[in-house]
Amino acid sequence: MPAAPNRRAVAVILLVPLIVTLSLWAFSWPAARIAPRDLPVGVAGAAPAAEQLQRRLEQREGAFEIHRYADATEARTAIEDRVVYGAVVITESGPELLTASAASPVVSQLLTGAAEGAAPAGAVLRVTDVVAAPRTDPRGAALGASILPLALAGVAAGAMVTLLRLRGARAALTLAGAAGLVGITATAVAHSWLGVVTGDWWTDAGVIGLTVLAIASGVGGLAALAGTKGIGLGALLMVLLGNSFSGVTSAPELLPEPVGAIGQWLPPGAGGSLLRSTAFFDGAAAGGPALVLTAWAAAGLVAVLSGGRRQPEAADTAGPPGHRPEAVLTG
Repeated sequence: MPAAPNRRAVAVILLVPLIVTLSLWAFSWPAARIAPRDLPVGVAGAAPAAEQLQRRLEQREGAFEIHRYADATEARTAIEDRVVYGAVVITESGPELLTASAASPVVSQLLTGAAEGAAPAGAVLRVTDVVAAPRTDPRGAALGASILPLALAGVAAGAMVTLLRLRGARAALTLAGAAGLVGITATAVAHSWLGVVTGDWWTDAGVIGLTVLAIASGVGGLAALAGTKGIGLGALLMVLLGNSFSGVTSAPELLPEPVGAIGQWLPPGAGGSLLRSTAFFDGAAAGGPALVLTAWAAAGLVAVLSGGRRQPEAADTAGPPGHRPEAVLTG
């Protein structure tokens, strides 16, 4: 058997298990290590009782980042502004837990357990969902599952533009057009049909479109700089790492460090956070994720445009080695 096919066969045998191992690590390891890590929560109420509650929560070292508030009104505002995920309020009738299942149903359940454990013995904990998840998706499963299709759509768009040899402005306009159409169609499904996201329809469509554009232009930009190998690198970055590190199904603060932080610097994680803000919190805390997505989209489009200048379209029509275009003209 020729040596070249043998080498390719060995490469496949070794590469497939490596890909599976990396995939299992990227998707399973963060899920298996979910726990609160500096999770922002609030404590409100009269000083002596609130301080005692805070000390009990702080016994779980590194689990919670405590924010103090004067009363329930301030705590509610902080939850609605996405400063904290929830707050325990000490009242005359007993402790009350304010949560926001729209921010993360997993965190809401975790805080309920933590507050019950920190409450005085015999106290009945009242739970109020300040910003509730939609009734059509109370566990946030649909929102969490939506990030992978968006990542795949972005990778597909970037790959197709590269493989179809679209260059420069034509490639950039194609990526923008595809992302915009995905934003409209995906919002029609998630917002109008399934009802798993709320908020302003066109704002949600813009967020989804920007997320896909950031992913697609990132893949297209890497391919413009590194050739077709950039497609694989982009897929690895956006799907294998970006999706699994996004924290959309739980929360970034529940993932192992520094996975949660890394995920928010990649388009899938930033897109998921931005969509939560616009869909359920009237755009609160949207600035950071929007900036990350814009930076990815801008950098990718610049790379696509510069790659088009280095590789003019005339090169795409070139024949095989030894072919002389003038021979076609002269016959």
